[in-house]
Amino acid sequence: MNLAAIVSAAVVLLLSILSLRLLDTYYWSSLRSLLPFTPSSPVADLVAWNGTIYTSDASLPFADAMAVRRGRVLRVGSYSSLKELVHSGTEKLDLGGKVVVSGFIDSHVHMIYGGLQMGRVELRDVNRKEEFVRRIEEAARNSKPGSWILGGGWNNDLWGGELPLASWVDEVTPANPVWVTRMDGHMGLANSVALELAGISKLSEDPKGGIISRTADGELTGLLIDSAMKLLLASIPEVSLNERREALVRASKYALTKGVTTVVDFGRYFPGAPVEFSWQDFSDVYQWADSSGRMIIRVCLFFPVETWSLLLDQINKFGRVLSQWIYLGGVKDFADGSLGSSSALFHEPYLNEPHNHGLQLIEHERLLNMTVTSDKSGLQVAIHAIGDKANDLVLDVYQSVASMNGVRDRRFRVMFWLKQKISHIVSLDFVTDCGGLSFDFSQ
Repeated sequence: MNLAAIVSAAVVLLLSILSLRLLDTYYWSSLRSLLPFTPSSPVADLVAWNGTIYTSDASLPFADAMAVRRGRVLRVGSYSSLKELVHSGTEKLDLGGKVVVSGFIDSHVHMIYGGLQMGRVELRDVNRKEEFVRRIEEAARNSKPGSWILGGGWNNDLWGGELPLASWVDEVTPANPVWVTRMDGHMGLANSVALELAGISKLSEDPKGGIISRTADGELTGLLIDSAMKLLLASIPEVSLNERREALVRASKYALTKGVTTVVDFGRYFPGAPVEFSWQDFSDVYQWADSSGRMIIRVCLFFPVETWSLLLDQINKFGRVLSQWIYLGGVKDFADGSLGSSSALFHEPYLNEPHNHGLQLIEHERLLNMTVTSDKSGLQVAIHAIGDKANDLVLDVYQSVASMNGVRDRRFRVMFWLKQKISHIVSLDFVTDCGGLSFDFSQ
């Protein structure tokens, strides 16, 4: 093989390599020109357009389009500015000129309890005694003898203020125990069958922090207030695991229909309810929903203050943020009852009830000790207080705790309202709220 042939072969090989590289560059350049996005740029799963989108950004308060990928907002702006994020698999949503805002955060709900109530006798909108009785009668007619008729949400103010009595429903529920709670969760009505099953009679004594309502003659009315509810709750069959899981899903879907995407959940914790319920629901329902991909709203969970050490142990082991859906918040307690149940604690007596100032559900020393310990452990404390005397009690406790544990951004909460005394406690940051997720309105 002569030198000319070798050189020629080398030149051909070199030209072939260069041609392949040029072709490769041209191919990928041509391919990129055909794509609606560059391989290195993100693509949107969803583009919502033709709306008024509130951005909370002062430099661009409103936009008419928004691109979303994997549940995160990629970009907001005009539709033309988002086109590079659109590809063949992108869903396009025409907002039809509607307004879009960030999801609402409800600062006080009882998700599983509310979800359970949604599947029971609904009394929320009842404004006549006859309708109250009719709905319970209908439920009894569709139930087996001996099974409990549960429900609630009633508000006696809607029919003039008269409180319901067991005698209202006894005749239509002779074979079924009944327990229906008031909308505030601090009072419930039991029929005579339920009272008998629970062993509650006119000789029964009021428990501390509760009232067994009686007539002037000493006869039972069927109403149990605050801690007195525990005398009956123990007789109600425990809710099944599947029912509790279904309740969370039901309540979560309902929340989304109202634009609520995050909630602060205080669990199935009411005066008289076992503190274990909140922890059972945490492990059996919330962690199940999270691990199985069934969470659809974000939750911040609070637990009974008596169980502060369990919460602290969870946080020390796993942190506060368990997933994108679940955050461990703090602890809650009750200082008094509610206005609607005439058990909110006031300095002055109730109108037409000269001997009733309401109920104090926890002793000052115990509340102070548990708050000090919880706060020292870094847990946020929330205390239910309605009446002015209850608020005085809680604010004094918070001021003492701040003095003992030092000033920091601790975010004490008083639920549901505060008196003017708060203006004198400048070192503390209080958060108040006034209601809940439809099924948990405050009084």
